[in-house]
Amino acid sequence: MKDRKNNKQKQKINQKSSKKVSDFLEKSKLHKKDFALMIGVTLSYVYNLIDDAIAFSTRGTTLERIATVMDIMPEEFDEYVIPSDPVPYNKNLETLKEYMKQKKLSTVEFLKKFERKKRLQVVDILRGAKPLYIDFSELKNIGEILNITDEELFSLWKNVLADYLEDGNFDIQGNQGLVDAMFKGAQKYILSSQNK
Repeated sequence: MKDRKNNKQKQKINQKSSKKVSDFLEKSKLHKKDFALMIGVTLSYVYNLIDDAIAFSTRGTTLERIATVMDIMPEEFDEYVIPSDPVPYNKNLETLKEYMKQKKLSTVEFLKKFERKKRLQVVDILRGAKPLYIDFSELKNIGEILNITDEELFSLWKNVLADYLEDGNFDIQGNQGLVDAMFKGAQKYILSSQNK
């Protein structure tokens, strides 16, 4: 008797999550194939996600990607288990999200500005699983989408690169002269190449 009650309760949870995704796809007019590419799954997997007769995904990465695309917290899915090692705060990612807000772009609208094969990578950046690009030309593409000035973009790139160096145990304060010279040279090169 208890097992039957638990099964009914689980089915209600599954229906709730499946309906949430289904309603989102309909409301945002996002094609299931595009959604599949954005979250890194097959089209048949998306059909399974929105089929309330099939158990909803419990895979953390997939749920985080779905939540990112939907502009919600993954905790809004009852199936999501909060990881023991939460994603640390990333000021550069928050800066990027702030630019998206200023531009009044939803995540789906933002993702659609990228070629299809890049969308999953951008989703992983937005959910904090991957760092922002240190390749300036890749970051420049984002800057063009969000109308970020060259000076602001350079400042963002500088912060991303500084974080990357620190993650590699590079002592930025101990090598301040080298870092300043490097960024000064990089700024001169970047700004002169923009004017060509």
